[in-house]
Amino acid sequence: MPRKARIDAPGALQHIIIRGIERKAIFKDDSDRDNFLDRLSALVSESETGCYGWAIMTNHVHLLLKTGLSPVTTVMRRLLTGYAVSFNRRHRRHGHLFQNRYKSFLCEEEVYLKELVRYIHLNPLRAKIVKDLNELKSYLYCGHSALLGTVTNDWQDTEYVLNIFGTSLRAARRAYGDFVAKGVAKGRRSDLVGGGLLRSVGGWFELKEFRDSGIRVKGDERILGSSDFVEAVLKQSNEDLQEKYRLAATGPNFETLFRKVARYYRIDPDDLKTAGKESTLTKARTVLCYLAVRKLQISCADVARKLKISPATVSRAVSRGKSFPNLKQIQKELIKSL
Repeated sequence: MPRKARIDAPGALQHIIIRGIERKAIFKDDSDRDNFLDRLSALVSESETGCYGWAIMTNHVHLLLKTGLSPVTTVMRRLLTGYAVSFNRRHRRHGHLFQNRYKSFLCEEEVYLKELVRYIHLNPLRAKIVKDLNELKSYLYCGHSALLGTVTNDWQDTEYVLNIFGTSLRAARRAYGDFVAKGVAKGRRSDLVGGGLLRSVGGWFELKEFRDSGIRVKGDERILGSSDFVEAVLKQSNEDLQEKYRLAATGPNFETLFRKVARYYRIDPDDLKTAGKESTLTKARTVLCYLAVRKLQISCADVARKLKISPATVSRAVSRGKSFPNLKQIQKELIKSL
């Protein structure tokens, strides 16, 4: 059976599991772990990918990421390729380091964010890498210590997670710590890392209740969430995939989009390559950068070269474009005839 395509979207929350080939160690010492973290921190910062939870084990890694400027697949490809090359060179080995494709589950944030953060951060304790919660509090290779303030990770979005637990930093950290402590007795959660329909509805008990009530439930092994969430994600994913195939088949390029944006905003195309800050020009450049990066899959660096601006400027424009007024309608009008 062919593998299903990964599902991704701007702002999507994903639980990612990376395993070593044949479950062998992918970290032999702290130098390896530091190398991996240096690469992860640089990539999530550059792409503005939200990182809410993470844990480095001996032969696998857990990450809880929210899609930013770049698709998570792009971030992961760069992370794993760079680390594998570095690891093989350092340890004088050859061949694949990771087991098949990494696993990724699109998650319904409102329901599962807290549970996933707790589950991921308790991994070192369950694996007996640390002996108790007090030791976990200062463990360097897990995001738990940053949430409690004993370690500082500028690239980890601790504020986003802690805001769920309280309005003041002190109260939020206390509530988070209590929440994690209550999860120790739960052990391994098959409903968070299991498969298909079981994961989609949140566990065997919930699934049995649905079935006993005669309710049909939508499930997908790539998604962790309610039936309605699964259906909505699959519908949007299908629409995005169809558009992606259409754009790939018609072969639209940056120049075509460039002209269409200029025409849409009734400005001279050459003005899009100037440093002007006039309102219409700023809007046009924001939409151009967003659609070029998000829809045509052109890198920020390539767009920057074409517009003769910095990659950071393009990145900021793409970020603004995510919440641009009437974006869906503008996007529809500009993309449909590409």
